[in-house]
Amino acid sequence: MARAGLTADRLAQAGAELADEIGFDQVSPSALARHFGVQVASLYSHVRNAHDLKTRIAQVALDDMADRAVAALAGRAGRDALVALATVYRDYAREHPGRYAAVQYRVDPGSEAVDAGRRHSELSRAVLRGYDLDEPAQTDAVRLIGSTVNGYISLESAGAFAHSSPTSDESWPRILDALDSLLRNWPER
Repeated sequence: MARAGLTADRLAQAGAELADEIGFDQVSPSALARHFGVQVASLYSHVRNAHDLKTRIAQVALDDMADRAVAALAGRAGRDALVALATVYRDYAREHPGRYAAVQYRVDPGSEAVDAGRRHSELSRAVLRGYDLDEPAQTDAVRLIGSTVNGYISLESAGAFAHSSPTSDESWPRILDALDSLLRNWPER
């Protein structure tokens, strides 16, 4: 075990890399043990079980994606901020498909991954400062942004737009324009 230099953080990072190679659903303690050339039991001094491992991978992905989004949002407001945030997510999904799948993983309440997930809600709320929305409309808008962006990315990554016109790259800015328009003209209750 010491030869492999295993730690919980190293396992989570390697699991995230493995998720991009083989798919998040295929990452398991067994697959990770094979990757390190150790027995599965060696991993259990660092992670409790497969769920704990996947939660840690989700946290790696959530933190990485949030860090990228923070940098992209700096100095932007309104539509520019919306496009920056959505594009970070889309680019991340293309660059790291396994990690993007990990951000959808259901984690236990109280885990550090929940806090990492909250950063994304806060980033969406930062975007919404440019749209003059009060509660509860702001919470509804956070959910709309997440649903629209994640839904589009999920369909695109599944190949749903591969053989249609306009292309996905042509539709993406139009989708964001429509989302921006809706946020600027939010319906009254």
